[in-house]
Amino acid sequence: MPRLAAVLPALLLGSAVMAQPPDFPAPKTFPPDAATLKTITDKTAELRKLVTKETSPDVAIYLKAAEWIVKHGEWYTEKSAQQTLDVLDAGLKRAADKEQSWLKVRGKPFIRGYKSCVDGSVQPFAIRYPDDYEPKKKYRLDVILHGRDATLTEVKFIHAKETAKPGKPLDHFEVEVYGRGNNAYRWAGEKDVFEAMWAANKDTSFDQDRIVLRGFSMGGAGTWHIGLRHPFTFAVLGPGAGFTTTRGYIGEKKFGPQPDYIEKCLRIYDAVDYAENVFNVPVVAYSGEKDKQKLAADLIETKLKDFKEPHSFTHLVAPGLEHKQPPEWMAKLEAEYQKHLKEPRPPVLERFRFVTYTPHSTNFLRTWVVPIAQLKQYEKTVVDAKQAEGKVTVDTVNVRTLALPHPRLEGWKVLTVDGQNIPQVKGEFPDLLEKVDGKWGVMVWKEGKRIKGSSSPGPIDDAFRERFVVVKATGKPWHEEPALFAAARHQEFDRNWSRYFRGDLPTAGHADPSTHNSFVLFGDPQSNPTIAFVLPELPITWTKDELVVNGVKYDPKTHLPVLIYPMGNGYVVINSGHTFREADLKGTNALLYPRLGDWAVLKPKPTKDDPAGFEVVAAGLFDENWQFEKKK
Repeated sequence: MPRLAAVLPALLLGSAVMAQPPDFPAPKTFPPDAATLKTITDKTAELRKLVTKETSPDVAIYLKAAEWIVKHGEWYTEKSAQQTLDVLDAGLKRAADKEQSWLKVRGKPFIRGYKSCVDGSVQPFAIRYPDDYEPKKKYRLDVILHGRDATLTEVKFIHAKETAKPGKPLDHFEVEVYGRGNNAYRWAGEKDVFEAMWAANKDTSFDQDRIVLRGFSMGGAGTWHIGLRHPFTFAVLGPGAGFTTTRGYIGEKKFGPQPDYIEKCLRIYDAVDYAENVFNVPVVAYSGEKDKQKLAADLIETKLKDFKEPHSFTHLVAPGLEHKQPPEWMAKLEAEYQKHLKEPRPPVLERFRFVTYTPHSTNFLRTWVVPIAQLKQYEKTVVDAKQAEGKVTVDTVNVRTLALPHPRLEGWKVLTVDGQNIPQVKGEFPDLLEKVDGKWGVMVWKEGKRIKGSSSPGPIDDAFRERFVVVKATGKPWHEEPALFAAARHQEFDRNWSRYFRGDLPTAGHADPSTHNSFVLFGDPQSNPTIAFVLPELPITWTKDELVVNGVKYDPKTHLPVLIYPMGNGYVVINSGHTFREADLKGTNALLYPRLGDWAVLKPKPTKDDPAGFEVVAAGLFDENWQFEKKK
């Protein structure tokens, strides 16, 4: 099945990344003494014996927390060792609790876990139930995103909830998201927000019409970009501080001009580009008057000055405060949230107006037309749709493909898209419409046709938001220098994924990329048989003696291709993990933007301190059909 249909149920030379010093110093560590470490090791082994593949993630996450803090030496406070012992004791207690009595905790949050579909890792989240919880009753849900904390670990996150004191009475659910650490809820961190929500929904009864997304600082940044890019999921957005543009947060002097493919990819997470989606979801923003991060809301507010459509944007500013969100202001924010939660939202909207700059998947459950591909990628795209008395009118800007979910078309008699009447066939409207030469018609899928759509938009970093498997080189390579470099990139990806995205890389031997996974392949066609298997489908030529990328020949003895390409129901990625690097992960999380677009040719420049160092010889984006852009 084509991936698109499945969504229905400038040359940069020099360093590959910006050489920016971290904005945050590395935290000091307080390693445990030998005796304490042995006790931690022994208790970890005891708990490990009780955790199997069938064990609830609610228990397994306690084991993972203890293993990870030891694995990475993350003893960031003087209390870290004791907290680890406390978490292990709590995990052992849970493992022996056949009644799962932690699910009956009320008045305070408690820890739960889920197994991520991205990499199979166990991830934590915290949930607090309403004090008057009744299984048959529907409750509001608040999804809370934490701020940046350089000392945050699973142990610290879990311990804080284990030792939390009872709070004020609560009449709704609260889910606190771990978000895989400090990545500003980007990539797998973004997926974590939704996976935590889904996990919470498995055995609770929160009201999907009353979901509030809120957070402060880094949590505010996550609220801005997730909420404005997924406006139909949430009833209210409550961002506090944070940032809404990469350049605006880092600063023009520091950031500087970037190649076109990087500038375009900034639009994936720059929330200010999605400001007009306040048409679909009310925003209650908060800032301290003297907080530099007040700029986040100010930029959105400026963007909306000329926006004439109905919308609700409230900005509460605390006089004299810097980067703080005290309880009295939380109470004022809650009063504003309540104004938007009194009336139930309609299951199907009479009108919606959605703005995007990419075709990334969004929850369109309340809508009845879904944009899934653009005429021009990373340019402003608008769908403005109205329905009344069986007549539906859709106006679009920069939309190539529209999906029509049939269950929501009941009672439709007339459908007009951009002034063009769309006829029914055998009493039904088509599933997919495509705009060709300015006219809309039924989409015809031809063998080998590829479109940058909501299920495969790129760039390289997009592969690591959904399920993927890594296949490393195991055979003899064609050439030593690129082989060593590919191995170093694999090791870097493995190390960074573990420390900064809190999981082990899922791995496999030679595999078939026509399955539902995305495959990340390291090496060359001789050292990695899976690369040889997929090479005929890729838009490059790669032999022992010749490498041709975008019509340019390179010496494969000294150059290596890096790219992402749709295949089967996933992607194939060649010789790359995330395109930002560890210095960026250590620094401000605003640095976690794509560096290489969809493809690149790299020349290894290893050093003693950086065996994966390289020079970008060429890089760019594939066009809307996953081909190299035509040269002007």
